[in-house]
Amino acid sequence: MKVALAQLNYIIGDFEGNAAKIVQNIEKAKQHGADVVVFSELSVTGYYPHDLLEKKEFIQKAEETVLKIAEACHGIAAIVGAPRINKQERGKKLYNSAFFLADGKVQSVHNKTLLPTYDIFDEYRHFEPNKEFGLVDFKGEKIAVTICEDLWDEQPTASEFGKDKLYQTSPMEELIPMKPDFMVNISASPFSYNQETWRKDVLISKAKKYHIPILYVNQVGAQTELIFDGGSVLIDANGEIVKELRYFGEDFLVIDTKNPGVKTGQKKAETIEKIHDALVLGIRDYFYKTGFKSATLGLSGGIDSAVTAVLAARALGPENVRVLLMPSKYSSDHSLEDARQLAENLKIRYDIVPIQSAVDAFEKELAPLFKGTQPDITEENIQARARGVYVMALSNKFGHILLNTTNKSESAVGYGTLYGDMNGGLAVLGDVYKMDVYGLAEFMNKEGEIIPENTIVKPPSAELRPGQKDTDSLPEYKDLDKILFNFIELNKSPKEIVSLGFDEEVVTKVIRMVNMNEYKRFQAAPILRVSSKAFGFGRKIPLVAKY
Repeated sequence: MKVALAQLNYIIGDFEGNAAKIVQNIEKAKQHGADVVVFSELSVTGYYPHDLLEKKEFIQKAEETVLKIAEACHGIAAIVGAPRINKQERGKKLYNSAFFLADGKVQSVHNKTLLPTYDIFDEYRHFEPNKEFGLVDFKGEKIAVTICEDLWDEQPTASEFGKDKLYQTSPMEELIPMKPDFMVNISASPFSYNQETWRKDVLISKAKKYHIPILYVNQVGAQTELIFDGGSVLIDANGEIVKELRYFGEDFLVIDTKNPGVKTGQKKAETIEKIHDALVLGIRDYFYKTGFKSATLGLSGGIDSAVTAVLAARALGPENVRVLLMPSKYSSDHSLEDARQLAENLKIRYDIVPIQSAVDAFEKELAPLFKGTQPDITEENIQARARGVYVMALSNKFGHILLNTTNKSESAVGYGTLYGDMNGGLAVLGDVYKMDVYGLAEFMNKEGEIIPENTIVKPPSAELRPGQKDTDSLPEYKDLDKILFNFIELNKSPKEIVSLGFDEEVVTKVIRMVNMNEYKRFQAAPILRVSSKAFGFGRKIPLVAKY
């Protein structure tokens, strides 16, 4: 049987646009002689619609769109993902379903059994788990249809406290006795750099265990903080990857399940390159899907704003990026020059707006209130907030989205100023540790210097007081990042982290800073997720707690 894999980028709630894209690829598959064309999980609505699923008109529109797509299925079948109303007396209102369409109508519906409710997933909030199993019998072939997590009843865990078997039911163990010829899995599996091999490992292990070919179709594109990387595959019954579609872009391929031909995979990319590509896609889709075109940010001469500016220029085009250079009396001459050089290298518009007169005005008006006190972090924060006012004014006046440049290391320990450098509509580096920011800078310079070398090699500093360096209040980033990764991603206890060779006093201080600054992160801009545990939807910690 010839099966087309359609790896596409959808917009949540854009029923007309999603349907047009799906129908276009149905016609394309037909022209290529395909018998069936497969689309990803919730392809009709986009993944994940969250509480739009509670709106009656949203579900009605989804149902109408599925029927409209079915009308295009003459001489070819299609598998699309959409919500379906649960007509049983008990249970949640909806199923997360795969619709098998042929001869102009819905032939069968296959509901998702395993509903993830961890990290960024909250599907059991809206969907009822499936309890009935059956195959698609089409053109003499028996097809098992599953949806994403249905293959993840067993999975590796990042924490010793985690369980390998998360669910009571295994959909594959229900379907395999029915003797399917191959399995289709429609998916919306987001990218994370430190779990990038897990997905393939799961698919390969299932194909080997049950000795069945698996056709896996993933979504691609970004939906606010979630970035879907594609990488759809055909895995044969021996667990070998036979065909692999591209990453971070739409793709289309017709496969003969009986004779798939020569093995073709994608070139293996390094982790930093994948993070780079994910962030570019995340920025581009956030702007495109919200209807904005241009970005602004404060360019300080430091590594974080430099890397963010390069990513923005690559995602949106240099003509759509405008930056402000906002020196104070503490800004070094080389920082201003580094920022200017970067802007010229990128060919982006820049303006220099000194903030000192604004800071002096604030301090003058506050002097009576602060009488008898010594300058401290309050005065430093005034500088950050003055800059925040300037870039937000530019954003308001010209319709730019302000990109936040705070990295994950700084966000974790609260090394940022609310309503100042934490301003922004999108946090580009909020899930990227500081040492990986340096890795991104080096990757960006591999074809020639874009980010000035001085920006990369100089000690990081907020430049809010004379001679200030980040290490005045933080450990070296190479150590800080390891402590944070073990605490945040791996959920290790302070005692376990100390046992890895870190100083107990340093570990205690870092973890205390993480816990104390949850309130800041609660107010922060949405963060592009590239790890398995990003701040935001995927990490829910009480703001008020003594633990």
